[in-house]
Amino acid sequence: MKANRQAFGEALVELYKSKPNIVSLDADLAAATYSAVFKKEHPEAFIDCGIAEQNMMTVAAGLSTVGLIPFVSTFAVFASLRAGEQFRNSICYPHLNVKVVGTHAGIECGADGATHQALEDIALMRTIPGTVVLAPADAYATRALVFAMADHVGPCYMRVGRDKVEEIYDAGTKFTIGGSHCLRKGNKAAILAAGDRVQSALEAADILEKEGIKVSVYDMYSIKPLDENAVKEAAECGLIVTVEDHQKVGGLGSAVCECVCRNKPCKVVTMGMESFGRSGPSSELFKLYGLDGASIAAIVKSNL
Repeated sequence: MKANRQAFGEALVELYKSKPNIVSLDADLAAATYSAVFKKEHPEAFIDCGIAEQNMMTVAAGLSTVGLIPFVSTFAVFASLRAGEQFRNSICYPHLNVKVVGTHAGIECGADGATHQALEDIALMRTIPGTVVLAPADAYATRALVFAMADHVGPCYMRVGRDKVEEIYDAGTKFTIGGSHCLRKGNKAAILAAGDRVQSALEAADILEKEGIKVSVYDMYSIKPLDENAVKEAAECGLIVTVEDHQKVGGLGSAVCECVCRNKPCKVVTMGMESFGRSGPSSELFKLYGLDGASIAAIVKSNL
């Protein structure tokens, strides 16, 4: 098991071997975001901007105009809210080649509490024109999507959590911007999840299978652009349940509903947050807010 934020830092070190024009920027949180791993190996390509996230975004914008590929990292709540205007106006409006990684996203960051639990970042980032929004489920996905962001020309946002997560994929799994992975195949319903909730979606599928209910599970790691073909395929089941560590409004569930309305109407049930979070162990918070495997399975059953 490995935290996706750790996988991010390690991926930067590996990426530098083939793209020595990358530069890492952090806002006094390098140890927490794991950009410190890159700083240790390549201090000449690391800039600590201090507790000044808004300034960090504009510095990254400037660096991108001279051929560098900035990877900006901070907590997701600061990247999307505190520095949101600078990301929108200084990076996205001129469509600059800057990559932003928000760590400690969702209630998964547990004990950090409601003030630090980004539950609105997907909604904010995906509404900005020209952005890519990603939410990897494990360390292998995180590494692959760091490389995918580096190859993509334009602004990207990737959210990762705080906790160590179980491995779902292996090192050879391919990830593309705009892609998804179907991890289980069934015909009673389809569970579409992103980020840390993919593991819980798989747990729900196991619970349901023991009761003779076979469901599909999709990892929708690319929230924008969304894999609309996967959504249309999932709609063939007649019931889609979306699960995310984010507000129900504006996130994966909203993106799926928009796609379903345009292409293949079916029943969609969205699972996510409807309030601010609170401090506590992430496993207990997921149970409290009904986002654990057992809760997902119960929602699927009640809507069949």
